[in-house]
Amino acid sequence: MKFLSVASSIVALVSAAALSPREEKVSYDGFKVYRITTGENLASVQDKLVDIEMKPWNMDFSKHIDVAISPDQIEKFESLNLDTIVMHEDLGADIAAEWDSSTPSSPSKRAVPDVSWFNGYHSHNDHQTFLTNLQTALPQNSEIITSGTSVQGRPIRGIHVWGNNGKGKKAILIHGNVHAREWITSMSVEYFLYQLMTGYGRDSNATALLNTYDFWILPVVNPDGFVYSQTNDRLWRKNRSAAPAGSSCIGTDENRNWPFQWNVPGGSSTNPCDETYRGRTQGDTPEIKGLVSLVNQLRDSSGIKLYLDVHSYGQYILTPYGYSCSAVAANQAKHDTLAANTGRVIQAFSGTTWITGPSCSTLYATSGSSTDYVGDVGKAEYSMTFELRDKGTNGFVLPASQILPVGKEMWEGWKYLVANL
Repeated sequence: MKFLSVASSIVALVSAAALSPREEKVSYDGFKVYRITTGENLASVQDKLVDIEMKPWNMDFSKHIDVAISPDQIEKFESLNLDTIVMHEDLGADIAAEWDSSTPSSPSKRAVPDVSWFNGYHSHNDHQTFLTNLQTALPQNSEIITSGTSVQGRPIRGIHVWGNNGKGKKAILIHGNVHAREWITSMSVEYFLYQLMTGYGRDSNATALLNTYDFWILPVVNPDGFVYSQTNDRLWRKNRSAAPAGSSCIGTDENRNWPFQWNVPGGSSTNPCDETYRGRTQGDTPEIKGLVSLVNQLRDSSGIKLYLDVHSYGQYILTPYGYSCSAVAANQAKHDTLAANTGRVIQAFSGTTWITGPSCSTLYATSGSSTDYVGDVGKAEYSMTFELRDKGTNGFVLPASQILPVGKEMWEGWKYLVANL
């Protein structure tokens, strides 16, 4: 990975207090988030940042570095006179606004949700009620599923939904919130599921999709991390696995823990304090064990037509592979064509622009990643990663006012993608 050494050096600059998970609530009041242009000057920028304590957001440093700077470091950082734009003037205030704008009340039990659900972000418990309620919209053609439990014992729930002639068709498997802080992902996955289930028999697109494939959709597959991001640290990424011996740092990056090409150098970290920590051994987190079991079950029964792992941010549609920038899938050309055309469909609908292409060469290297496992071991015909809005104006802290627009554009993109497999 062309920038892994840079990533490691920047992460090492973050204070131990910022990296070590703490049970008290982490405050980002007064933090500013900057985008630093790097371009051809990456090494020079790195040298200037050597004495600045910061929290990195992005991992692709080939064009820019997004960093959160604490109030006591801002003056020192700005004196470097780097080429920057401000993403968040006061990160703490924007986090408060993001959550405070989530005005919808908790969903009533057993009432089919309406579109107002997508006016704000919600607690993990409310997401579970949403799934239970939504299942009543199509009770004869759906069922609640679980892919196991989390470190802290939370069930990882979703819905399996199908159309006419019963269940058992080729599977479309989609999940969100692998990374805890990426709240927009679960909301977008739920919007797609909502459109499928409330539209079946009424909307020709939803009906055609469900009559062709079975959909297995899990909005939140890192429930412990998701809860922690809401109660303690809005920018938490990993799960909540216990710290390994000799370390005080909690959590494994679930998208570096899949048991395929897990220890390829350059695509993950062996340092438990890093955000891309791969775990003690491949596939050792309970969340990934459960997902692996589900993938293998689908592989050995109906087969998997398409797998989507949904992330944010950056507006990328990524195809195989993550572990290697030279490896190609047997159907690489079709993967890349589908990704490019899906990006164009979304752009035509909403105006957002998308970068598409192989994961490693387009964004960065990832070893032990979901899409590599599901494509090669799970035998999915197509396996892709989506990085949703935005391109860096808000990053992870996407205003609630964008939930519905993102959901709508992903409905357009994903229904096109599935219909053209």
